[in-house]
Amino acid sequence: MLDIHPENFRISKKEAKELDRYPISVFLENIRSLYNVGSIFRTADACLFDKVYLTGYTGSPPRKEISKTALGAEEIVFWKQYKNPVYLAKKLKKEGVQLVALETGDDSLNYQDFRPKFPMCLMLGNEIEGLSDNLLELADIKISLPMRGRKNSLNVSVAFGITAYSLVGKLEKTTLLEKRIQKL
Repeated sequence: MLDIHPENFRISKKEAKELDRYPISVFLENIRSLYNVGSIFRTADACLFDKVYLTGYTGSPPRKEISKTALGAEEIVFWKQYKNPVYLAKKLKKEGVQLVALETGDDSLNYQDFRPKFPMCLMLGNEIEGLSDNLLELADIKISLPMRGRKNSLNVSVAFGITAYSLVGKLEKTTLLEKRIQKL
């Protein structure tokens, strides 16, 4: 019988840093909760996101609150802090990165219908106010999760988790299809 306990599949921090990561990054603007920041780091690592950008007053490691929910992911995933989110957004656009705002609104596309172009950066805003108007204007597209209840939003780290796994699934399907076409 195989011993398939999770601890037998752990890899070192060095090995984790050397993993091939997907051409997807996440951009946090003015996220107040350090626990949400830590959770986003953890999900970004789980989904093999390339980078985490911390902007505005979003807290950065090392912070015990981030470490509590990130569980070491903040030491594995590349991250960088920028005080000016607009500067970073313009820089990424010049580099050919598709900027995708995760934002509720009538002009947002359902995340399930979204067809990403890679490399891409998913932008997340403040838990109460969302993304700033300046960043929304720079976004190539706005996507949202359908809200069916009375509340019109989810916790930012929960919304990120749902969207992150969807993006990775779309990237993996695209990559698999490209490999099949190359074999023909």
